[in-house]
Amino acid sequence: MSRIEDCLVDARMPTKFGTFQLFAFPGDDETKEDLALVMGDIEGRMLVRVHSECLTGDVFQSQRCDCGDQLEMAMHQISENKSGIILYLRQEGRGIGLKHKIKAYKLQEEGMDTVEANNELGFSADLRDYGVGAQILKDLDAIKLTIMTNNPKKLIGLEGHGLTIVDRKPIKIPPKKMNKKYLETKKNKLGHILDI
Repeated sequence: MSRIEDCLVDARMPTKFGTFQLFAFPGDDETKEDLALVMGDIEGRMLVRVHSECLTGDVFQSQRCDCGDQLEMAMHQISENKSGIILYLRQEGRGIGLKHKIKAYKLQEEGMDTVEANNELGFSADLRDYGVGAQILKDLDAIKLTIMTNNPKKLIGLEGHGLTIVDRKPIKIPPKKMNKKYLETKKNKLGHILDI
């Protein structure tokens, strides 16, 4: 790594997938830091997961989404690869925040899908921005990337900030009864590449 000028702090973090170096960077919101979990030698072509925060899925293992499963699978694949980066961006609820995400959950209980619920609350379907994440990847010298994602718009968002995407690796999570409609909405309304 040639420069990590904006890094606030870093430390080793042992996990069930192996030991990562955990870096904290200032985020767009001054109260939240964006994180990079780095394993192994990350020079050259990099295996990367750009993951937006999902407290309910990542921490509480909500079955409404597949976020926690995607994060775990990405950590497992980086461990198998013995190198890579998980970029954890604090963009809860596709950028609408936790409170509004829970309000959207309530609207989904009343029959709306995730896109309709966001629109009902006055938000577009996806407010995430990958500019800060792209800068963190540049700071880590990760320029040529294999991105683990099902979302082609994420690739466009990263390439628009000067990164080179050399490949896309899908994250295949079998749908569950509780998240099948959510995944169908991601495929049909948000353009995610999913086998459902």
